[in-house]
Amino acid sequence: MLKIALLVLIAISIPITALAEPMITLNSSQSEIGALDTVFIDGKVTGVMSYKPVKLTVTSPDGVVVYSPSLPIAQDGTFKWIVKPTLPNFQNGVYTVIASNDDVASIAKIQFTVIGSKDMPKVSVPKSPDSGMMDTKPSAIALATKFETGSNKLLVTGTTTSSVTDITFTITSPNGNLISVAQLTPGPNGEFSTEIKTGGPLWKENGFYTITANQGLSSEHKQSIKVEIENGVVVPEFGTIAVMILAVALVSIIIVSSKSRLVIPRY
Repeated sequence: MLKIALLVLIAISIPITALAEPMITLNSSQSEIGALDTVFIDGKVTGVMSYKPVKLTVTSPDGVVVYSPSLPIAQDGTFKWIVKPTLPNFQNGVYTVIASNDDVASIAKIQFTVIGSKDMPKVSVPKSPDSGMMDTKPSAIALATKFETGSNKLLVTGTTTSSVTDITFTITSPNGNLISVAQLTPGPNGEFSTEIKTGGPLWKENGFYTITANQGLSSEHKQSIKVEIENGVVVPEFGTIAVMILAVALVSIIIVSSKSRLVIPRY
């Protein structure tokens, strides 16, 4: 009787173990799109104890990675994202989307095909104020930062000429390590902003951190700005090192001035 009970328990545990194996799935709303269409991506992670972000990689037909966001996962294990056209539009061919997760050994992959981008017009802007010629190069992204001295919050604002394509933000530490990756959609007038919180183990290195905004494949739609961080908080542009140099210079001037004074003897 005991042996039968053990066999029953083993038989029950086999399918439970199989179902509990970590898995990741990926789906798309369309398999064929136009050059300016968008693709809705959704998926689900199952069989894990806690949900870590999903790494999504979108590769163009010529093998270039055009998007690589980290997607948060909902409480039920689902995630979603919208693939928007790169500048000036998607190119013809097959795009590949791969989803991976640190707690899942396998990956999920789907593909969608872009058709009809050969005759798409190029983005044109004036070459110079006094020239009637047109240039097909897009305008650059403009970046600016706002912060309070000693704060762990940094507001990054900017503008771009295209509101169609998402902007990818990357932050690298002074030694070149990738700190964070984020993605946002610009407003209808091309404006965008994002708040960055400093501090924690990833921000323990003192020095200048590089914030880069990249939109699409064009290098001219890419802009970087540097911010000095010390002890996890933002340092003003006139930072600690500059203050020390200024202090040493002022002390030197005072000493030299004191030595150069004329002493007039009294009779």
